[in-house]
Amino acid sequence: MAEAQTSRDLILEILLKITRDGEYSHIALKNVLDQYQYLDKKERAFITRVVDGTLERMIELDYIIDQFSKVKVNKMKPVIRTILRSAVYQLKYMDSVPDSAVCNEAVKLAVKRGFYNLKGFVNGVLRSISRNLPKLVYPSGEDPVYPLSVRYSLPEWMLRQWIAEYGEETVCRMAEEFLKVRPVTIRCNPDRMSREELTEVLRLEGVCVQEDEDLPYALHISGFDYLMGLPSFRKGLYQVQDISSMQVAEWAEVREGDYIIDVCAAPGGKAIHLAEKLRGTGHVEARDLTEYKVGMIRDNIRQSGLANIEAIQWDALEPDAFAREKADIVVADLPCSGLGVLGRKPDLKYKMTEDAQKELVLLQRQILSVVTEYVKPGGKLVYSTCTIHRGENEENARWTTEHCPGFHLVRERQMLPGRDAGDGFYIALFEKTRYR
Repeated sequence: MAEAQTSRDLILEILLKITRDGEYSHIALKNVLDQYQYLDKKERAFITRVVDGTLERMIELDYIIDQFSKVKVNKMKPVIRTILRSAVYQLKYMDSVPDSAVCNEAVKLAVKRGFYNLKGFVNGVLRSISRNLPKLVYPSGEDPVYPLSVRYSLPEWMLRQWIAEYGEETVCRMAEEFLKVRPVTIRCNPDRMSREELTEVLRLEGVCVQEDEDLPYALHISGFDYLMGLPSFRKGLYQVQDISSMQVAEWAEVREGDYIIDVCAAPGGKAIHLAEKLRGTGHVEARDLTEYKVGMIRDNIRQSGLANIEAIQWDALEPDAFAREKADIVVADLPCSGLGVLGRKPDLKYKMTEDAQKELVLLQRQILSVVTEYVKPGGKLVYSTCTIHRGENEENARWTTEHCPGFHLVRERQMLPGRDAGDGFYIALFEKTRYR
């Protein structure tokens, strides 16, 4: 069918952008779906599931392919490798798609992409996998790392690090949570529309809505086609933000009239949340490095309708003499490895390395040494990351108390997927000593 072929063309295009060209998964998927807005809900859902599923399970899929192919996955041409990965995902995890259709469409796609001479290879590998999947033997052994890597599609170095920090049982819970389908979490502004009113609006749009048990302004939504297709989203009636991320504004405990600087604010969810809590008073300065990121913040501010927040382009590594000891609160949600959000951005686990983590720790410390200067005596610093790596989290909190004069750690919390609500997320609250 032409429709199915079109879907698989787009799936291949998106996956190649991510795995071959290095584009981030959420951006690549959004760009293609925005470009092909005429696709119906079912087709968009199919594309999204196959793309996300292939990325989530890629290490397992490669293991399966390698059991049945004389040419190992890492030796294949990128197009063939990608076609096989997405096809094997469908064979193993999508019972609604007939195996014969998966194999036939994969062969057609290889031919369409100019690999006529490899159509027999693609067909043979997939037919063999289709016949033998129920008998497939997974790795085992005394060392749990490789078996867990295949089972949960997580890099071995990452598993070793997490097991050393949290233990195998906790790591397995996290890994299972990353593979679950979760609803989108949104935050409403009660001063603009109550949660009950917004719930009614969303349900009239055909959205499934569930109230969060802990935060009175949070909702979990599902069952919709895509966000931009919802009039309520286009009107800016709510912000997409994870439960764990919402804790930043809760921990900040803003007071009316506060001056707040968010030093790495894009896309602006936390800064807007803080501005909402100021109830029309005070001022939030939402900063970020690039014109593109600042543009995203400005778009979100415009949608929010708030007047007590502005977006400014500023390099967080560049000291700002005019901001020295001016802020009641500084929010430093800094660039990090992002390993707490693998359930939403699965490609990050393949992009991150141990060396890159170490570089991020140093970058975070460099930024902290600059932005702590903006906190006034008696003011607060909220440091946060969306990762579960202790080097970027607890160790950086210790470093801040040792290297940033006047700061003491009030409290900290590491939220873990499968144990706590929301993403893997870390928050530390510091206070700066008042002058005597």
